[in-house]
Amino acid sequence: MKHSTICIIDYGLGNSGSIQNMLKRVGYNCTITNRPEELNAADLLFLPGVGSFDDGMSNLEKLNLIPILEKKVLVEKTPLVGICLGMQLLLNGSEEGEKAGLGWVSGECKKFNFDANASRLRVPHMGWNLIHASQTDNSLLDIGAPELRYYFVHSYYAKLEDSSHELCSTNYGINFSSGIRKENIVGFQFHPEKSHKFGMLLFKNLVKQLTCVKS
Repeated sequence: MKHSTICIIDYGLGNSGSIQNMLKRVGYNCTITNRPEELNAADLLFLPGVGSFDDGMSNLEKLNLIPILEKKVLVEKTPLVGICLGMQLLLNGSEEGEKAGLGWVSGECKKFNFDANASRLRVPHMGWNLIHASQTDNSLLDIGAPELRYYFVHSYYAKLEDSSHELCSTNYGINFSSGIRKENIVGFQFHPEKSHKFGMLLFKNLVKQLTCVKS
């Protein structure tokens, strides 16, 4: 049986080790790397991210990773999953910074602002919350659990130009896109690597669905 080659993109930001550990727990080996030869051989890519939008884009540029990723994801249609900041970088830009994003999914990151909201919710949005499937084909989220509860830590949220690219939504004062999917490009605002059994089930399902390879 063929085993999928999974790479976590190392650009200096993100919980790469935590993602690697969760994948190993559900039966998949993966490599944390920014080496072109390893990225070019990948069947599935993860783009993690913790930090600021501009730092994320600057690091990708400094490591000359953008041309490699564009070839893999846009031309060869290799599946890529962005997590937290990694999802935000897939969009056109963010109110957090001045740099342009990758622009693979049309949309912008907006900052939560509850100043005029009677609820006075705290920013960042931190803690456990439910996600709700938005697309008719929700096979990526079909993990066999009665509810989908994940861990969030973020101050900015995705506002998509095309609602058909919303994979799932979450309510925190407003409804926002907590997951996106456009063909082979997937993103999650929450942290599945910090979400215990829900994260483990999601990682296992992602590999099976996106690569058609079983553990």
